Amino acid sequence: MNANIEQAVILVKPDGLQRGLVGEIVGRFEKKGLKIVGLKMMTLADEVLDQWYAHHKEKAFFGNLKSFMMSSPIVAILVEGVECIEAVRIITGATKARVADAGSIRGDLAMSQQQNLIHASDSDENAARERSLIFGEDEVFEYDKDLEVHIYAADERK
Repeated sequence: MNANIEQAVILVKPDGLQRGLVGEIVGRFEKKGLKIVGLKMMTLADEVLDQWYAHHKEKAFFGNLKSFMMSSPIVAILVEGVECIEAVRIITGATKARVADAGSIRGDLAMSQQQNLIHASDSDENAARERSLIFGEDEVFEYDKDLEVHIYAADERK
C-alpha cells in the first residue's frame, strides 16, 4: 500500500440510521473518491463503547453517550484513500453540528453536539484502534478500483 494511503473508520450513529441518512452519508464519501473497504451494520456492545470512548469515561455525559450509542444499530464504514483522514474530517464537519460548515454532513444535516449523525477517525493511531474494535480481518477487503486513475494523479497512486 502507498505510504500516503490511510484508512478511516466512520460510524453512522443511531440518529443517522433512524433518520434514514445512511445512503446520503455513504454517498458523500463515495462521491469524494474514497474507497469503501469495509461496511457493516451492528449493535455496539457495552465493552466496545467503554474502549471506544475511554477518553470520556470520567465525564458526566458518558452514561448518556453510551445509552445513545446503544439505542439503535449503527453502520460502520472503513474507507481508504490518499491522506483520507483529513478529507473525512472535513466532509464530516465540526462535532458541534450547529456550527459545522455548510456542505459538511453535520453542517447540512444535524444540529446537536452529541446527536451529530456520524463519528470519524481523527488520526492514524485512532483509526487503527477503532478498526480493530469494529472490523475483523475477514471484514476488510483489498481490491483495485478502476476509477482511482481518475481520482489520483499517477504519482499519488505509487
